[in-house]
Amino acid sequence: MTADLWTALLIAILTAFLGYEVISRVPTLLHTPLMSGSNFIHGIVLVGAIVALGLSTNNVERVIGFVAVVMGAMNVTGGYVVTERILTMFDRTKRKSGGAP
Repeated sequence: MTADLWTALLIAILTAFLGYEVISRVPTLLHTPLMSGSNFIHGIVLVGAIVALGLSTNNVERVIGFVAVVMGAMNVTGGYVVTERILTMFDRTKRKSGGAP
């Protein structure tokens, strides 16, 4: 393995650890609104994964790129599902009326 690959692997591991630490410290009440409000970031990640897959030159890069595209697509889809659930929670037209019409 070359030094560049070790550096990239170290950066990926540190990024995953940092992301876990940051997300775990967000209060539960704020987690869902923050995640649904950042759906555009998920889209940028997906575009970056598609570009990385398109620029791949060997099979290892293609597999990693494909996994990144699949996970990015799941992330985008999950973000919009959460947003839809939040919006239905605040939709007053679908709530049952508790008293006089």
